[in-house]
Amino acid sequence: QIQLVESGGGLVQPGGSLRLSCAASGTNIYLNRLGWYRAPPGKERELVALIFDGDSINYTESVKGRFTISRGDVKNTVYLQMNSLNSEDTAVYYCTVRHPITSRDYWGQGTQVTVSS
Repeated sequence: QIQLVESGGGLVQPGGSLRLSCAASGTNIYLNRLGWYRAPPGKERELVALIFDGDSINYTESVKGRFTISRGDVKNTVYLQMNSLNSEDTAVYYCTVRHPITSRDYWGQGTQVTVSS
């Protein structure tokens, strides 16, 4: 059973930065699809960024040029560097990974990011 632990959320002023971290445990398999989703207040969960094997990356349009997803040096870790944050980035951010054999998606517990002055 894969477990995900996220960290790095918090309160930040508009224009500020945060870095989210996520570490997967419970498997020795290389996870080739890692990513982040978010759920803004009162809205459904939406894609933020995904990173695939070979470092192919997808970003949702609203974060392009401001957010950077990357793999960590430790296997099955992923980061989300968030710069130039604005109020529309306020959300619970969820880490997600996909098992490469079962194609089952696993989710973290979520970390709150609040952008406010």
